[in-house]
Amino acid sequence: MQTVQLMTNGEATTVVRLLQAASGRRSLALHLLIVLVLLGTAQGYDGSAHSASHGVVLAIYALCSVCLGFADWRESQSGRADADATIEWLAWTATLLNAGVALFIVVEHMLVGAETTEETAAAVSRLPAFLLLLQTGLSMRVWHTALFAALVSGAWGGTLLLAAIDPDHALLGPHVTLGEEVPGLLTFVAASLVVIDGVRRLRGAVAAALRMERERTALARFVPDRVAGELAREGGLATVRSRHACLFALDIRGFSAFTRGHAQDEVVRALLDIRALTHVAVTEHGGILDKYVGDGILAQFVVGRPEGQAEAALACARTIAVRMEALNRARARAGQALLRTAIALHAGEVLVGVFDDGHRAEFTVLGAPMNLLARIEARAKADNLAMAASDAFVRLLGPDTRADLVLDELSPSDCPDTRDTRLLALGWRAT
Repeated sequence: MQTVQLMTNGEATTVVRLLQAASGRRSLALHLLIVLVLLGTAQGYDGSAHSASHGVVLAIYALCSVCLGFADWRESQSGRADADATIEWLAWTATLLNAGVALFIVVEHMLVGAETTEETAAAVSRLPAFLLLLQTGLSMRVWHTALFAALVSGAWGGTLLLAAIDPDHALLGPHVTLGEEVPGLLTFVAASLVVIDGVRRLRGAVAAALRMERERTALARFVPDRVAGELAREGGLATVRSRHACLFALDIRGFSAFTRGHAQDEVVRALLDIRALTHVAVTEHGGILDKYVGDGILAQFVVGRPEGQAEAALACARTIAVRMEALNRARARAGQALLRTAIALHAGEVLVGVFDDGHRAEFTVLGAPMNLLARIEARAKADNLAMAASDAFVRLLGPDTRADLVLDELSPSDCPDTRDTRLLALGWRAT
């Protein structure tokens, strides 16, 4: 059963595209910075043989980059239905433009060579390939980055292959050698693989973070923020599914007689006091308050390992007991009747999640353990016990915790639901 609607692939893609659009606006400035750097280094280091061609190509590249960036910005602001398709087309064009200028500078340097300062010129010729590889990767488009790397690597490697096959053809410039260019190509290929893998991982991380935040926000409608965050990190409860839970039920003992013997306002005040006290305690210990049923309260502890759930549920029960004593002392000073509660604890596999029938959504649990919890609560009230638990719950407690408890086994019940279940009355040893 589908309950909380997760972010769909389309929605995730839309968010990624928004990030791409934001990075695209920033990358326009990076494009221009790259152009300025290359223009300066071409004039200073590339030698007079081909500085003019550098200038022409980079000027064309700068003009095209500005035009593409402006067109991308206009499309992202237009709100048109087909804007995404146009933006994607512009992105592919920008990728091909980046690859073209990068491979032009690399290949031209190898074919013409530099007349002077050849080591620096070789470094400068590779600069656009690496810078534009990073810029394409920052667009968060895996296939664009892969295409850019493939085009540049292919042209670079093809030129070197031709030079190796026919060394007498003078394919390489006078100051360029295979021993110098091959390591540069291998470095670029290795950098490309790292960037492509990084982009893929980044997209996955962004999508996962968005899905988790979407689910945390949806769950926060029903459960405390801290619990919603932990559930989202554990995979959430987007669908109703089987999950281990420690179950908690609280009921006011003798409440029917209390309502008959006291004024309506006093009955309501007493009920609200206990509800508030319990709600705060459950939330403090990482539990989820499920529902109020008359004078009864149901809660679950579903986060973490089963042992941790049991420890939290028991600590919650102890906190409630301490605060009930404080509440009764205040009631005694005000001349009001004392209130007594019965707490039932159980553990088992249940169906947990947000049940949504299209009219009303509710976070709750279902299953046989819930039925047994109700029987344990009824038994605790019948035997006038402050707290009772199943053996399945008690076995989850650590030895130090059990050492602080007084455990009294209850006699077998005639109820079919509890006949085969070992029930124990729980109390705390005096300190």
